[in-house]
Amino acid sequence: MTPARAIPVSASPRVRDRLAVAADGPVRVLHRGRHAIYLDLEGWCVGVVGSAAVAVPCALRLGASDLSWLVSVSVSAPVQVQVRDGILHLDDAPLTIGRLVEVRAPALRLAQLHRSLAASARRHRSLRPEVAELVADVGGRPLEPAAVGRLVGRGDGLTPLGDDLLCGWLALHRAAGMTTPAIDAAVLALLHRTTLLSATLLDCALHGEVLPQFAAYVAALGTPHEPTAAAALAAVGHTSGAGLLHGAHLALTELGASIGAAA
Repeated sequence: MTPARAIPVSASPRVRDRLAVAADGPVRVLHRGRHAIYLDLEGWCVGVVGSAAVAVPCALRLGASDLSWLVSVSVSAPVQVQVRDGILHLDDAPLTIGRLVEVRAPALRLAQLHRSLAASARRHRSLRPEVAELVADVGGRPLEPAAVGRLVGRGDGLTPLGDDLLCGWLALHRAAGMTTPAIDAAVLALLHRTTLLSATLLDCALHGEVLPQFAAYVAALGTPHEPTAAAALAAVGHTSGAGLLHGAHLALTELGASIGAAA
């Protein structure tokens, strides 16, 4: 039998390292569609995504826009997924990591923060109804560990809105070089309440790993490109981008207040 042709993919260093230490054997499919497949790799979600899918930081990324040429997207058609010697195989086709990608948010500089806060004070931010309802229920600022319990797992879909908001809040703090041990502990204690994909994305946010649109937003903070980058982030998914963006806004406000109090 002729071995299946290797499929080149890119991935973050943490995804590569998790595959490298994973035990050989079958991998459970959590979800599959035309543009993305999500897998349970020993309790951590690994995606296989085409270029038309959201490039989550926990995914292997292909250059093709969709996956229909690689594996059937019909739920009635069986698909064999397994790890062999640290390499993920889809129906015997090895997905070999040929390029590492940076998925951490860029460092947020103090001058950026000041400029962004000054500009945001002159702009009116309207919240989507779903986000506004969530924010009203969580309460005031700063975010407290007790509020985490009202966020984790709250919402619909593979990535509930409450988790998206937390991801934005956590990732922005990491970009600013700020630790958040109390919130981190509260999040980690409640990961079992949400989907495996969302729990994995929360773990990524704890490590400062983000979507490309979030990284672009952080890079644009305090520049004329910030509104455009914010709009691009808000457009991700149904509510995911809006949740991420508001979580970042909450974090920026808190950071600005803490800097002002220390001055």
